[in-house]
Formats: sequence, C-alpha cells, structure tokens
Amino acid sequence: MRSPLVFAVLAAAALAVPTPTRAHCDTLDGPVVEAARKALDSGQLAPVLAWVREADEAEIKQAFVHARAVRKLGADAKSLADMFFFETLVRIHRAGEGAPYTGLKAAGQKLPTAIVAADQAVATEEGAAVERLLVEGVRHGLHERFARVRTQKAPGSDVAAGRAWVAAYVPYIHWVEAVDAAASGGGAHGAEPLEGGAGRAEHHAGQAAGAPAHHGH
Repeated sequence: MRSPLVFAVLAAAALAVPTPTRAHCDTLDGPVVEAARKALDSGQLAPVLAWVREADEAEIKQAFVHARAVRKLGADAKSLADMFFFETLVRIHRAGEGAPYTGLKAAGQKLPTAIVAADQAVATEEGAAVERLLVEGVRHGLHERFARVRTQKAPGSDVAAGRAWVAAYVPYIHWVEAVDAAASGGGAHGAEPLEGGAGRAEHHAGQAAGAPAHHGH
C-alpha cells in the first residue's frame, strides 16, 4: 500500500501534463522574470544565474551588462532593455529544461490550482495543503480510469466488446506508466531520477515477478 507521500509524488506528474501549457516560468509575473527585475534594479545577477545552466552563464551575463547600460538612456530605453533581458533569460531557462520558448506571456495568467498550491507551499515552507491536493488528484484519476476498464468485458468471442475493453485499458495503462515514469524522474523535463523512487522499485519488482511491460499501445 502506498503512503500518502508517494501518492503525492505520483500525482505531481499526473497534474502537470502537458508541462509546457502549465508552466509559469514564461509569464511576466512568474518567478524567472521576477528574479530578472530584481537583478536589473540591484545589479546582483547571482539569483538570476540559478535559473540557467552553467554553460549558459556567459550569454546571460552579456545580456545583463547590455540591458543595464541601455536602461540609463531613458524611460523608453529602460522598458526595451528590460524586455530584452526578460526574453533572453526565459528563452535560455526553458531551453535548459528542454522546453520550447513561445514568447513571454502576460501577467495574471490563470494557473492550475496545483501550481498555485505548489508555489504557496514553497513560500510558506508548509507542504501539507499541496500534498492533500495532489493525493486527491491522483486518486481520482486512477479510480476513474480503472472504473472504465472494470465496466467493460475483457476480449473474448465478442469482438466489439473486446475493442471497448481495449479502448478503456490502453488509456488506463498509459496514464499509470506516465505517472510512474514521472515519479522516477523521467516524466518531467529537466527532472533528475529520484533515488529509490517508486517507479524504479516497481520496475525491478515487476521484472522479478515476470510482469509484462506495457509499451507501444
């Protein structure tokens, strides 16, 4: 039986798909641009560099120097320089995640409840609320897909009924695989595998038990 914490890890993957549409690092009021604003005003670039790979530091430093210099030329120049730096930083940040850059989004974007709760948990250093939300999300998703399979008749002499079962079974298996892969670090861009993650442990357990792999449905 999984603990609530493991369910929360699995739910994070389930509620975060597709990642590009749910990310808020490319919004004008997101954490990346917020860090950029503070850096441009203070001259302290280190907090910004945390958002990019070491290999990309030189480009960010160069863009920062140029933006800071142009800002001094007037209000219009400051606005253009800031936007140039925001766009450069977000583009490079997303490239480091393996995500496409589709431009900066306006502030005030409506974010999924899970993303809002996740940020709130970081701000308050209290994760209980987001854990409850994720546990409920994955439990609902699992029960809903599993119920669809159970209401169908497994393949047999009735071909139409068998196809209805397959139509319910395949999405169910794909959903479980995606959640399990993400919990092990493979389902979210830029994520590192989790040591002792549920996905890895269950993969080895399945191999030991001779369980079949479900790929390519």
